[in-house]
Amino acid sequence: MKNEMTLHIKSLSENEAFARSTVAAFCAQVNPSLEDIIDIKTAVSEAVTNSVVHAYPNTVGDIKINVVLKDDFVTITITDFGIGIFDTEKAREPFYTTKPDDERSGMGFTVMESFMDTLEVKNNNSRGVTIKMTKKLSKDCKAMVAND
Repeated sequence: MKNEMTLHIKSLSENEAFARSTVAAFCAQVNPSLEDIIDIKTAVSEAVTNSVVHAYPNTVGDIKINVVLKDDFVTITITDFGIGIFDTEKAREPFYTTKPDDERSGMGFTVMESFMDTLEVKNNNSRGVTIKMTKKLSKDCKAMVAND
C-alpha cells in the first residue's frame, strides 16, 4: 500500500501544532503504535519549529510538508524556502545554536535523529532546507483488532 499527502503552511509558530497533528492523523490510518505516533509528532514539531525560527528571520515564508506511507514505512519531507543553513554539519551538532539569546537549546536535529530511523538534511543553496525523515512503523495490534 502507498498513500501520500502534501501540506503547505506559513512559517507561523501557531502552525507547528497543526502540522504535527495533521501528519500524525494521516499516519494513524495504518495503525502505528502510540509510541510511533508520539515519535512522529515530536520530529515534525522540531523540523517545523526550525523552519519557523531559522529559515525566515523577520519575515513569514512557506513550508511544504510531504508524507508518504508505503508498506510499514513513513517518509516525511519538510522543505522551507528560507535563507538556508550555512554549515549543515555544524548545525547538526548537539547544543549548537545560532540564536543563543532566544533561549534555543540547539537540540532540534538531535531530537529528530533520536525519534526517526533516518534523517537527511539538504541545504538548497540559500533557497532553504529540506529535511527528509523515515521511520519503520510498528503495528498496534490492539488498534487492528478494534478496527476489524
